[in-house]
Amino acid sequence: MAPMFHESRIVESVGEDKTELAPGDHVLPIFTGKCTQCAHCKSEESNMCTLLRINNERGVMIHNEQTRFSINGKPIYHFVRTSAFSEYIVVHVGCVAKINPLAPLDKVCFLSCGISTGLGATLNVAKPTKGSSVAIFGLGAVGLAAAEGARLACASRIIGVDLNSSIFKEEFGLTEFMNPRDYNKPVQEPHLIYIVVKALLISFVSEQIKQYANKHKQQTI
Repeated sequence: MAPMFHESRIVESVGEDKTELAPGDHVLPIFTGKCTQCAHCKSEESNMCTLLRINNERGVMIHNEQTRFSINGKPIYHFVRTSAFSEYIVVHVGCVAKINPLAPLDKVCFLSCGISTGLGATLNVAKPTKGSSVAIFGLGAVGLAAAEGARLACASRIIGVDLNSSIFKEEFGLTEFMNPRDYNKPVQEPHLIYIVVKALLISFVSEQIKQYANKHKQQTI
């Protein structure tokens, strides 16, 4: 497959087996592919594909357990099943997703683990209710995605906590920001913990601190 920009690709050729792909198709390589036939793929956990998730970790093709490229006689192994930074790649059909050919390839990309982890953790696990307050500790890719999840859940206050003040972005849904370095006392001091928790108005964080304190005779956050 020939690349266009980062990870969007155009299929150059396909193998002998019949697939839904054809030369010229626009696709995205995906590292959580699915064979569609194993028990996991037929369940609701398609990202746990038995065939692709385990075998492709070794960086070889599934049908012959060999690599398709080499340099100076040494094999070049796949990276996370896609090797998306290579000019040409050879992948299992289950590791690409066909996309609309009208979608501009310089705009199309795969929202990887950082986005799905943060967004999913907020919407599927924390499940903040409308009007609730949410605090997010660490504003990397996962943290900012979690903030977006809180925004989609209609949280009224979304507080980001990070040591880097320049990372505060309202565009990702954050309404407020706190930098621990702005405080002249360590956060483990009980009275400051109380102030921080009270300011954040997050009942579940407060409850966890109370339980931890009762058990270990100290407070931390």
